[in-house]
Amino acid sequence: MRNELKTVRAENQALREQVRILTDTVAALQAENKTLHQKNQHLLGQLFGRSSERLDPRQMELLLGLTPTEAETVPAELPPPAQPSRPRVRRVSKPRMADDLPTEDIIIDPEEVKLSPEAYELIGEEITQELDVVPPKYYRRRFIRRKYTSKADRNQPPVLAALPPRLIEGGYASPGLVTDIILKKYMDHLPLYRQEQILKMRFGIDLSRKTMCDWIGKAADWLKPIYLHLYDDLRKDGYLQIDETPVRYSRSEGGGGGQGFFWVYHRPRGGVLFEWHTGRGAERLKTMLDPFSGKVQCDGYAAYGSYARVRNQREHDAGRPSAIELAACWAHARRKIYEAREEHPPVAGWLLNQIGLLYRIEEQLRIQKAGPNLRQAVRSSQSGMILARIRRALDQKITAYLPQSRLGAAIGYTLGLWNELLRFRDDGRLEIDNNGVENAIRPTAVGKKNWLFIGHPEAGERSAILYTLLENCRRLGINPQEYLKDVLTRLPTMTVLTTRS
Repeated sequence: MRNELKTVRAENQALREQVRILTDTVAALQAENKTLHQKNQHLLGQLFGRSSERLDPRQMELLLGLTPTEAETVPAELPPPAQPSRPRVRRVSKPRMADDLPTEDIIIDPEEVKLSPEAYELIGEEITQELDVVPPKYYRRRFIRRKYTSKADRNQPPVLAALPPRLIEGGYASPGLVTDIILKKYMDHLPLYRQEQILKMRFGIDLSRKTMCDWIGKAADWLKPIYLHLYDDLRKDGYLQIDETPVRYSRSEGGGGGQGFFWVYHRPRGGVLFEWHTGRGAERLKTMLDPFSGKVQCDGYAAYGSYARVRNQREHDAGRPSAIELAACWAHARRKIYEAREEHPPVAGWLLNQIGLLYRIEEQLRIQKAGPNLRQAVRSSQSGMILARIRRALDQKITAYLPQSRLGAAIGYTLGLWNELLRFRDDGRLEIDNNGVENAIRPTAVGKKNWLFIGHPEAGERSAILYTLLENCRRLGINPQEYLKDVLTRLPTMTVLTTRS
């Protein structure tokens, strides 16, 4: 009997152990399922949801169950809005037409006036406008150089005028045609194979995509001196914003493809420059930053910190002060917290509300067109209190969430870059975020959805040159078609061009 009891107890113990193992397994699977569900919802939101991260402060109050005083919606020092808010009125939008548009007037008189014009007197007119378009017109331009011979001396060779300098020697591409192809690809995001089809089907012009690609390369070579001038100009101010975006490229040998990157450099209230590299390592920053000294604003990608440490150590060894000081981007920190709002609504909501207050102060400074000194003073007195509140909250919550959770990762990211995130408070030249450079990247994001990849690595530099000039045209309010056509017409006539490899 005792042996049987021992056997039953042992079996019960084994069963309890199996139940415990199964319970732990179920709990682990449930946690994993919850994490996967949150990731799936995040991806669906990225694909199909709204892109805005802006939250209404009143939503935060309801979410947190706080009164406006508890939520600290507006610092006492923040000036009130210039005008009271008005109810939104829905207006019927009308097409806007530039004043200098070519105009065609069509006069329509009543039939009775046409029959007896002398019996009527004009007392006014009713004008109705419409916007029309004439499809592009392609035409052939012929340079006819007539030969002459001397009547006095028939032995002299014939006289022939020199052909004007050409954008593409031996080719039949005009600056206007090359400009049109460039704008359709890099601004309208129309791949060359589609341009090839349109030219053939609508205009009966057989122009291969390979020929167009060669023309774009030649144009980029002509424009490179301007690109290099922008290179030098960007480094003069001592403040750069940097970001990078991936672009696939096709390898010229061996087939397959690789991952390249456009590194984008931006100077607030200044220019933009795209730089092409086939990698994303810290050494890619040397081309732009080795001759540069000042503040660099970027996200938390490790390559920036790695480059800054190596560069500053090199300067230290040479007895010189540090050359690079990194500043972080509050938009990146806010985005990571925003992605965790459904996982932990109260904490994420409160943090987003506080960051929103920082942005409200920046908005007021933009409205006032504040200079660096005023911005630094306002940020020190007003933004400093909000930053202190955020830091206290992050220190309290850092141990409350697992590092692999969304909110835990967001808190860890923000605390890891805290000193860099404070730089904008102490320097009125700096922006609160890197949105300026991200706005410059957007055209490439739209473009690569259409043309998918760059044909070969060498074409990446040409694309960087063209994106640089077109983005600077957009920021300066210059018509890119008029600019490129004018520059590509005049460059072949110049005798001195500065180039640099």
